[in-house]
Amino acid sequence: MRPLSLAIFIGALLAPSLSFGAQGASQSAPQSGASGESSLGKAVDADAALQKALADSGNDAAALVRNLKIYLLRFPDAPRAADVYRAIVEACQQMGDNKCALEYSERLIAIRPDDSDMMVLAIALLQQKGDDASLTRAAGYATRVLDRVEKTPPSEKPPRQSPADWQKKQAQLRAALYCLRGQIENSQRNYEPAVKDLETSYSIDPSALAAEQLGEIAEARKDYPKAIEEYSLAFALPDSGLAGSPDRRDVRRKLGNVWREVHGSEQGLGDELLAAYDRLPSASAGADANPPSRNKDARNLYDFVLSRLDGTLVPLAALKGKILVLSFWATWCGPCRELEPKFAEVAAGYTGNPAVVFLAVNTDEDRSLVGVFLVLARA
Repeated sequence: MRPLSLAIFIGALLAPSLSFGAQGASQSAPQSGASGESSLGKAVDADAALQKALADSGNDAAALVRNLKIYLLRFPDAPRAADVYRAIVEACQQMGDNKCALEYSERLIAIRPDDSDMMVLAIALLQQKGDDASLTRAAGYATRVLDRVEKTPPSEKPPRQSPADWQKKQAQLRAALYCLRGQIENSQRNYEPAVKDLETSYSIDPSALAAEQLGEIAEARKDYPKAIEEYSLAFALPDSGLAGSPDRRDVRRKLGNVWREVHGSEQGLGDELLAAYDRLPSASAGADANPPSRNKDARNLYDFVLSRLDGTLVPLAALKGKILVLSFWATWCGPCRELEPKFAEVAAGYTGNPAVVFLAVNTDEDRSLVGVFLVLARA
């Protein structure tokens, strides 16, 4: 969440559309009876007090924070309490008071556990603190946001957005969240879950930041060949992605250090970097780089040629005479998440039987989404 100017945020708080919001009194006809009148009266008092607190603050961030804190003490259950918490967070950010911003962002999360934007801000603030307890909370928030994103069904996509664009944006968001959680786990030296999350992120949307983190973990484990491979990819990959980008000079320094540790000098490092660039087409083709269909003229089952994730081809013509079991699935298909493990269990029961072939056929338009399922299947 980007900091807003106080004027803009105060204007948003005073907007009529926020009066007596979802958590407050109804905007429809007033309730009848003493109880309804009492509730409505309290809401009006709270709204008037809020407007006074804002007016008294002017454009002074410190005064705004002070007045809104007093307001919350008077009206802890005010209809617009969530908006007040958010205003305090924004003002604290503008003042550079991260302690205050973190405290009130977490207070807001407590009453609005579905506020993913505030969780992402809290994650960043907790990462800045850097102690183990803070990082553990940050990882918990990242998990909650990731879980919410992964459970978002295609039916919730914006009406004007195509299914392919929606899937691509969801994939980029998942990749960024896996990378973020992997960074936190790496900071805690929880290397196994960190590697799993970072590899998952990379399989969804290859990024320099995920590669750099994997390089750091490999270096910490003294797996120098792996560290060189990951740092080289981090240096070669473009600076893009929702997760952010590493400092290329810092990546170059880390790569040079590890290379010298293995080879004694930097001789040959240039060739390694060129080789990393050569590896990029298969590693970072991205969501828009699906190969042209080689099956456009196929008319029967055995005319089709499938391909594995590594690019090797599987011509079905070679399987004539065998029992062929196909399971069609997609990354956006909720029931597939439950069906595919069962399909794999049945297939495992026929291991060693050359007469039966099981194939899980992915139908995504975007091939880059498929790798994450294979990584998660190993979890």
